[in-house]
Amino acid sequence: MVEQQKKRVEDHMTRIVEEIDKSILRKMQRDMHKCAASCCENETYSVQKVHNCVENCSTSLHKAQQYVQGEFDRVQNRLQRCVMECNDKIKDKVGPNPTQAEVDKYSEEFEKCATKCVDSYCELLPSLEKTMKKVLSKNEFA
Repeated sequence: MVEQQKKRVEDHMTRIVEEIDKSILRKMQRDMHKCAASCCENETYSVQKVHNCVENCSTSLHKAQQYVQGEFDRVQNRLQRCVMECNDKIKDKVGPNPTQAEVDKYSEEFEKCATKCVDSYCELLPSLEKTMKKVLSKNEFA
């Protein structure tokens, strides 16, 4: 059951990452490479000036990637906190020497709680995707 929930989260995340990459980040990456190529084509530039020019070309893409990573980290932490809360609730209920029946009961209770966390997380992702696209499309990373 836990593996199934883990796969569900991974599938949702992968879909969003792919969508943001295809719709926004690839264009930024293409623009970065074009910009870097034009830096290299300028024969009047010194080595240092070419290096600085290329660095400047990649700044907005790196900031956008950091933003996306930060947003995913934030919601992942939320999911982890929720699951940890489930874990703590079960630990508080389990006595020192639980019977197998109690272990089974508490395991099932934990899985139900963790599944609710994953459900909430998956419900949150579409609005997260929409917000990230909105922020990224404003091109505030330039």
